[in-house]
Amino acid sequence: MLGADAMVKCLEEEGVEYVFGYPGVAICPFYNSILESDIQTILIRTEQNAAHAASGLARVSGKVGVCAVTSGPGATNLITGIATAFADSIPLVCITGQVNSELIGSDVFQEADITGAVESFVKYSYLIKDANDIPRVFKEAFHIASTGRKGPVLIDVPIDIQNAAITKFKYPEEVKLRTYKPTVKGNAVQIKKVVKELNKAKRPLICAGGGVLLSDAEKELRAFAEKYSIPVVSTMMGIGAMPTRHAMYYGMVGNNGKPYANRAMNESDLLIMVGARVADRAVNQPDLITENKVLVHIDVDPAEIGKNVGPAIPLVGDAKHIFEDIEKEEIAGSYEAWIETLNGYRDTMEPVRKPNPDYVDPAKFIRMLSEEMEEDAVYVADVGQNQIWSCGYHVVKQGKFLTTGGMGTMGYSIPAAMGAKLADRSKQVIAVCGDGSFQMSMMELATMRQFKVPVKIIVLKNNYLGMVREYQHYTYKDNYSVVDLSGSPDLEKLSAAYDMKFMRLETMAGAQDVIREFLAKDESVLLECLIDPMDLVK
Repeated sequence: MLGADAMVKCLEEEGVEYVFGYPGVAICPFYNSILESDIQTILIRTEQNAAHAASGLARVSGKVGVCAVTSGPGATNLITGIATAFADSIPLVCITGQVNSELIGSDVFQEADITGAVESFVKYSYLIKDANDIPRVFKEAFHIASTGRKGPVLIDVPIDIQNAAITKFKYPEEVKLRTYKPTVKGNAVQIKKVVKELNKAKRPLICAGGGVLLSDAEKELRAFAEKYSIPVVSTMMGIGAMPTRHAMYYGMVGNNGKPYANRAMNESDLLIMVGARVADRAVNQPDLITENKVLVHIDVDPAEIGKNVGPAIPLVGDAKHIFEDIEKEEIAGSYEAWIETLNGYRDTMEPVRKPNPDYVDPAKFIRMLSEEMEEDAVYVADVGQNQIWSCGYHVVKQGKFLTTGGMGTMGYSIPAAMGAKLADRSKQVIAVCGDGSFQMSMMELATMRQFKVPVKIIVLKNNYLGMVREYQHYTYKDNYSVVDLSGSPDLEKLSAAYDMKFMRLETMAGAQDVIREFLAKDESVLLECLIDPMDLVK
């Protein structure tokens, strides 16, 4: 068995079904060996999107996503996708080919110090120097990626190691890492402190972050909120932890969140942050959330607790286990008056938009689209104004809402939607992007066609980099710089080039019929919606 054969065997042992990537000489032994496997390889059109596609698969399947690219520019192109997964805590194993071991450090053709380059964006990285280490390294990589605070792990494999013979292949049954033992169970004393505060509180509030979804704790959170009538808000990455129309859910917080959600945060006397980093997009003035309230911060990553704001009660552990443990305690608090107050805020503080009737109103369109989508559909939002409209107006039922809130990487939605669809082909998957972000990953329409991945794509077209234009509108008094997207392709002709069904919606007239036709069949469709170039997210 060669090292490359062992790499493939390791992926089989981990139950990997798809590898997203782009070959080159330095990774060719691996891609040659994988031909003998049932693992399907997906040729993406640019390496960054290999990580995004693996991310989409991981977030829908709950498994570790895998991508594999060549050395040099292949590896460096992957970095943005790795950084995106790291910021969003998505479990990936990223395999890179490398030049011959004895040439490392010689600046030879397509050599890049990828383990050094990604140091800030991975949980861990490996440079394999002995082919016999491959089984142990792969076992450790999958374990590290999928436990504790999840994230990407990189494995760099020189081409001579891939071609080297292995004396004996044995995939480890367990991982023994003396310095890596993430905490899962919450401290019992700290849990009792949380319960004590819940019994004292009059206005408790849970703020759910992406960690709730990553720990598969949605059911536990909902059961807890329902049992004790405790209201819930979410960060952007926490959208979907509660169904949008759940009686106990009060929307997304932050600069672009719901006013009533932010007011709930400000007026609460007990704030329980779960799986959220308390970063600027959700809480732009962290000190405010400690004023006149008790702050409980629950996170599986102890480094996040206290990083941006000091909690009164820190609690390290996995959200799923912690909610289960808290439910075993006696909680006798009564919060009816608080719920009544929040319901009044929700009824009276919804932002009022004044859309231009000559264009599609993105807010109303997204709400209508949500109503027609299947109960368990996957909605993937890109970055820009489309993301904020999606966060504010998409209705999550029993499905998933995917976006990149940590890094905010434009071009994320189409490859992530491809990965989501491959994770479960029975799910309806829709990618929503702007015309700027669409052009960052439109080359993946070829991948969709080649591998028959029927993703539905909506382009909210306003001929601007809308979010930056909006910032320049407020900050520079309409002095616009480098945001005009003139020269963009004709999307109807582009769709035809990829044998993809095309639809266009110019105003809200007939929008429902267009949406129903768009969703009618499990096929790839590109729907162009014309948006007022001067529309604002507020």
